[in-house]
Amino acid sequence: MPDWKSLPTRERLIVALDVPTAAAAHKIVAAVGDSALTFKVGMQLYTAEGPEMVRDLVSSGRRVFLDLKYHDIPNTVASAVKEAAALGVHMLTVHSAGGGKMLRGAVEAAAGVSPSLVVLAVSVLTSMNDGDLQEVGVPRPVAEQVPHLVELALGSGCQGIVASAQEAAELRTKFGDRFAIVTPGVRRAGGSPGDQARVTTPAAAIAAGATHLVVGRPISEAKDPAAEARAILEEMK
Repeated sequence: MPDWKSLPTRERLIVALDVPTAAAAHKIVAAVGDSALTFKVGMQLYTAEGPEMVRDLVSSGRRVFLDLKYHDIPNTVASAVKEAAALGVHMLTVHSAGGGKMLRGAVEAAAGVSPSLVVLAVSVLTSMNDGDLQEVGVPRPVAEQVPHLVELALGSGCQGIVASAQEAAELRTKFGDRFAIVTPGVRRAGGSPGDQARVTTPAAAIAAGATHLVVGRPISEAKDPAAEARAILEEMK
C-alpha cells in the first residue's frame, strides 16, 4: 500500500478530461504538459471514444483515473474491473452503495490482474446535498451517510474513497491515514463552483486530508491550462 502522505504534489493532481472527443482530450493533455501526470477519463469521454482513449494515455506514459463508477451485480462489476485492469489504468471507481459483495468482488478482480490498481469507492456525489439524499430515500444527512459508506468500502478492501474535502477531516479522524481520499469539486480561491454543491480550495482540501484532487474545467477551460495546473500545485503545497 502506498504511503499516501509522501506522494509528490504532481502525483496528487488529477486533471479531468470531461470532453466529448479524443481530439479535445488530447489537446488538453498536450496543453497541460508535464504539470500533471494523471488524467481522469469519465463516462462522457469513455462512452464517446471507448477504451482506445485509455490505451493512448497509458502508452504515452500518463496515468489514467477511470471514473465510470461501476454499480451493478457483483459478477458484472468484477468482470468490468478485470477489463479495466487489463487496460493499465492506475485508479478506478465503484459505487459503495453497491454493497459489500460487489465491493469485495471489484477489489479481488483488480488484485488478480494488477495488484497496484487502486480501487476507489464513491460515497456521496459532490453534487448532492441532504435534500437530494432524501429524494432518493436516504434519511441520513450527507454528514452521516458519507462515513457510513466509507466504513463499508474500507471494510470491503477498497484502497481509497471519493468524497468532498468537507468530509475529509472527519474521515481521517474516524478511519486514520491508511487510505486515499480523492476529492472532486476543487476550485482555486475565488473560482466559480459550477454545478458542484460542495466545493473547496486546493490548500483546504489537502489540509483536510485529501490525497488527490480532481480538477476539470478550471484547468481545461483556462487560457493557459499548464499555468493553471501549476498554480493549483502551488496552492496544494
